[in-house]
Amino acid sequence: MHLHNPTMLASGVHGSSLEKVIQALRVGAGAAVTKSIGLEPREGYPEPTLVDVEGGLVNAAGLPNPGAEEFAERLAQINGKGLPIFVSVFGGDEKEFERVVRILDGNDFAAYELNLSCPHVSGVGTEVGHLPEEVSRVTRVVKTATDKPVFAKLSPNTERLVEVARAAVDAGADGLTAINTVRSFPIDVEKAGPALSNGFGGLSGAAIRPIALRCVYELREQFDVPIVGCGGAATWEDAVQFFLAGANMVQFGTSTIKKFDRFNDVNLGIISYLERKGFAKLEDLVGKAHA
Repeated sequence: MHLHNPTMLASGVHGSSLEKVIQALRVGAGAAVTKSIGLEPREGYPEPTLVDVEGGLVNAAGLPNPGAEEFAERLAQINGKGLPIFVSVFGGDEKEFERVVRILDGNDFAAYELNLSCPHVSGVGTEVGHLPEEVSRVTRVVKTATDKPVFAKLSPNTERLVEVARAAVDAGADGLTAINTVRSFPIDVEKAGPALSNGFGGLSGAAIRPIALRCVYELREQFDVPIVGCGGAATWEDAVQFFLAGANMVQFGTSTIKKFDRFNDVNLGIISYLERKGFAKLEDLVGKAHA
């Protein structure tokens, strides 16, 4: 799989609109990830599902999505275009993951991203992604159901990050995405209670970037597979930090809410940095922060 540049739109920030994913490619993203798609349609949680906090946002949308069957129909409309779209999928166990993938797989998109790390939905996400044995089963069954590359999106909310990643890689994952949002609990002082309808949510934005960098760094110490950095990236400087830590690509999520078309600016900044520092190619920068 070849991408024209190392920037990506992260999953979920702009809902399940496939048009928004395609728009990200038009404004300079090298690839774009869809909203996470499950077997059945989900409405998600009632409002409020999003709250501003210092350094980012906390969200608990509840994985709303149209379900695999309807989303497969939407994907069919772009067949033949060869767009670098990653489809994010989730399920409660390996059988659900497999069914979702088999429904979607006949369509023309680049890769899968396995959502093994949603911090606020019971029965999926971290309840799957914190267990290396379950991650191994999910990854293995998905790999048997598709010939497309498979990236495992990992949770920062576990001390078993490397162990979970190894389970995914050993089961055939082609790459890793690090990280998903950080489990949080914002409180509304006027209501004297939770700020989100679900209570718990996932923190994203600049506040989690040092956590994401730490996770990418630890993963690069252990694995040679492609790593996608995700968490708090907004500028070319942020992207370079992820490359130095060991990422091959960088996703932009929360920062695209304020400025969706930031990808070209980021790419130009990366190119300028490489030239100024005397790097012949991006690969020479990846992992440079490791001793």
